[in-house]
Amino acid sequence: MTLPRVTLRRMTLPRVVARSLHTTLVRHIAPAPQAAVQAGASPEDMGSVTNVSRRARARPLPRVLGMTTLLDLQPARPAQPKLSLVHSAPLRPRDRERGGRRLFNFIVAVVGLVLTFPLMLLIAALIKLTSRGPVLFTQMRVGLDRRALSNAGGNTRRHTDQGGEPFTMYKFRTMRPANGNGKQVWAQPDDVRVTPIGRVLRKLRLDELPQLFNVLTGDMNIVGPRPEQPMIFVYLREQIEGYQRRQRVRPGITGWAQINQGYDTSVDDVRRKVRYDLEYIRRQSTLEDLKIMCRTVPVMVLRRGGW
Repeated sequence: MTLPRVTLRRMTLPRVVARSLHTTLVRHIAPAPQAAVQAGASPEDMGSVTNVSRRARARPLPRVLGMTTLLDLQPARPAQPKLSLVHSAPLRPRDRERGGRRLFNFIVAVVGLVLTFPLMLLIAALIKLTSRGPVLFTQMRVGLDRRALSNAGGNTRRHTDQGGEPFTMYKFRTMRPANGNGKQVWAQPDDVRVTPIGRVLRKLRLDELPQLFNVLTGDMNIVGPRPEQPMIFVYLREQIEGYQRRQRVRPGITGWAQINQGYDTSVDDVRRKVRYDLEYIRRQSTLEDLKIMCRTVPVMVLRRGGW
């Protein structure tokens, strides 16, 4: 049996195929003649493949905008956040109150001084005439804690953590001058150190009027937690949980705790006041301050909680 003879015709790649070969790398096209020799192709076929590869390299395609190449397929490394081992401290002490609130307290203090100035002159004359000693009583109190929350602990090896910025508070003197032992204690309801005119001032809360000057200097607000003496503050901070949180706002002349409770005589009294103070801090606002100011007037007139 004789098989029919098949004649192979020379094949030439179309121009479209030649253009598509341009997208491959040169190293994939160059070994084509050698691969054809190993496959047993004729010299004519090898020449046609070589001509096709040359024409493919001789006709570069224009690069289209957005066209991807092998280099574009490499994924870009995501930007890593820079780590800073050094905490940048603020250049000045932090003040957590807005400027409008500070302006409001300043205006109220100025108006209060203008309205009560004749009364303050009368009180100063009575104090001077009824007892020996200065008219004003000054004492160091713990004020606003201006430190950042992350640095509230401080470096105890370099300084003493007083819980806030100390300031000098002014009051009308209601007691006889101390003997100078330096011990800081609470006043008692029947304290023998209280003068006759001082007892009246304490019942009406009029001994707090000079603290309007503390509001002008920025150490206090009209409404806020009452400032405490440094030694008593350190003691109460160890006895009452969350006591130091009161220092996140400026202390005040009156406050939510003052109109609901009288003077402090024990740690239990302070513990109840702290709950009032923290409640006020959570809902602190200008409207809330106005409500507390209005409720302070009947407390002073009716002598509630004063002695």
